[in-house]
Amino acid sequence: MTNHFSSIDTATTFDADKATKTDLFQGQQLFVGLNCFEPGQSQKVHVHAGSDKFYLVVSGKARITVGDETREVMSGTVVWAPADVPHGVVEALEQTVLLVAIAPPPSALKRPPGP
Repeated sequence: MTNHFSSIDTATTFDADKATKTDLFQGQQLFVGLNCFEPGQSQKVHVHAGSDKFYLVVSGKARITVGDETREVMSGTVVWAPADVPHGVVEALEQTVLLVAIAPPPSALKRPPGP
């Protein structure tokens, strides 16, 4: 049996004390996971050197920053943070689930080049 399929519903977890992260897939070229927030929780603004990242808002509503722009986003919104551009979840306004993808995965950038 392969690990090519995953259910967002069964991977979604919430914690009243802090936002949660669940890895769905990790390949050599792409990472996909879930970030789940209770209202008021956040993710500090950060950068992925050499990796593009996108968020798909699966459910809920939040304020997300990319570069110098902050927007309120809701279910169905796709947010793209190009490599080396600061981004983060300023605040979840409702219980929010974000599908997150990073390419290449940050771990791929730490490996020595192949032959």
